[in-house]
Amino acid sequence: MSSTAAIIPAAGSGSRMGLDHPKQYHHLCGVPILVHTVRVFEAASCIDMIVVVVPEERVGSTISLLREYGLLSGSLQVVAGGRRRQDSVKAGLDTLGKDVEIVLVHDGARPLVSENLIGSCCRAARNHGAAIAAIPVKDTLKKAAANGNILHTVDRENLWQAQTPQAVSANVLRGAYEAAGDRDVTDEASLLEFAGVAVHLVEGSETNIKITRPDDLLVAEKIMTKNDSSAAAMRVGHGYDAHRFATDRELVLGGVKIPFEMGLVGHSDADVLTHALCDAILGALGLGDIGAYFPDSDEQFAGVYSITLLEEVVKMAGDRGLKVANGDVTVVCEKPRLSPFIGEMKTVLAAACGVAVERINVKATTTEKMGFTGRMEGVSCHAVVLLEQKRTE
Repeated sequence: MSSTAAIIPAAGSGSRMGLDHPKQYHHLCGVPILVHTVRVFEAASCIDMIVVVVPEERVGSTISLLREYGLLSGSLQVVAGGRRRQDSVKAGLDTLGKDVEIVLVHDGARPLVSENLIGSCCRAARNHGAAIAAIPVKDTLKKAAANGNILHTVDRENLWQAQTPQAVSANVLRGAYEAAGDRDVTDEASLLEFAGVAVHLVEGSETNIKITRPDDLLVAEKIMTKNDSSAAAMRVGHGYDAHRFATDRELVLGGVKIPFEMGLVGHSDADVLTHALCDAILGALGLGDIGAYFPDSDEQFAGVYSITLLEEVVKMAGDRGLKVANGDVTVVCEKPRLSPFIGEMKTVLAAACGVAVERINVKATTTEKMGFTGRMEGVSCHAVVLLEQKRTE
């Protein structure tokens, strides 16, 4: 059974953007550009496998990055590329098996490609043998002399601006490499032209921009924010926790020590309020609960200050392009009276969440002596958080 593979070359420096790291790893709306790009191809129904090609020294860190964002799977691999773009694409091509019929090559720095455009390029390659996404040239073009003066106006009729994806039969692309030898080319369409292969034009999109300059980041962020209808830009989560009282423990709630004759039982400091808030954030991220990350079987968390765990959970959100917008917490206990400590709790929690104090609300209530909290057996807490998308760093 034939399949379709996407090769994503992700090399190049960030020097033109004033960066000290490759642009593919720079954040756009809080998420690395390369991650945005890979996500679209992972979601495209016509793509069966993805090969990300990076500089050799970046292979390990790229694998870790894609694993962190849940993108590393059996259908995705990361390989080392070469000196030129065409060398990197060839390295990706060499990893593909004979069952791969169609290959799509797409720049790692074009994160705004759509699933529809990917599908159109796949279909065009199957129908015509080779295809390239491109847009008609709209602006007037000028030919310049070496001194910067205009020589003449270029007729823009039938001129197209090349984009990616560029799609082609895998065997045709292999043949084009053999025909070209060591000839330098700027893209796969140029390689195919040299080999005498006809390339069909598929109309691309004005928004399918390549990130090459600082202004491109601003444009891409506006497009991405406007078009984001996936609920990735805003997430809601709920958390709940409960701990029983014990006479030999300090009572810590919201990171604040509360004078009381009893504390709460737990592997950590048993801060039920902070645990509920952690679970709410993890819930919004779709990442389970704090037990999965800070298990009570791990001695390094014995007696740990739970605000430290909250800071780590907030960082996990930040690594996924999200930040806390606001949180609302309700503590349920018969005693002690918590109102004198709520202001300090809000201050501590807000600092850990990286938000203004007014973004965190803490309430305390009783159950009118009903249930386990009413019988003074323990304390429970509910928390709700809203996460929002971070702006481009």
